[in-house]
Amino acid sequence: MNAYDHVEILLVEDNPQDAEMLMRALHKHNFVNKLFWVRDGAEALDFLQCKSEFADRNPGETPKLVLLDLKMPKVGGLDVLRFIKAEEETRTIPVLMVTSSTEERDMVECYQLGANGFVVKPVEFGAFTEAVAKIGMYWLMVNRVPGA
Repeated sequence: MNAYDHVEILLVEDNPQDAEMLMRALHKHNFVNKLFWVRDGAEALDFLQCKSEFADRNPGETPKLVLLDLKMPKVGGLDVLRFIKAEEETRTIPVLMVTSSTEERDMVECYQLGANGFVVKPVEFGAFTEAVAKIGMYWLMVNRVPGA
């Protein structure tokens, strides 16, 4: 078994401080044990397609949830979202955009491409921790997807 077997949450975040804050918030509510962090959209696509450093990942083991930053280098969040929602194997994975953008056009485009949610990163850690706890509780404990 490798580090990416049974991943429940795929975190796609280029900012290490934001990633750390998200992981700490998830850890506080016991949702971090099956989280895998990739640092940009290119790594996310490699992970989902079992390519490059993730070539030995089991393609039948898709995450239960993707937390996806919108603005990233190499491959942006919108392109990753397009890929996820276009592919048969991944289209039912819930994707939550977790971004600092408050732009209406960003939110509209994400929903038009199939995002399941759009969460603006709170600046204050307590509010952020509470938001992440609610995200984890709903998407991992309450929500059901086909094949689960």
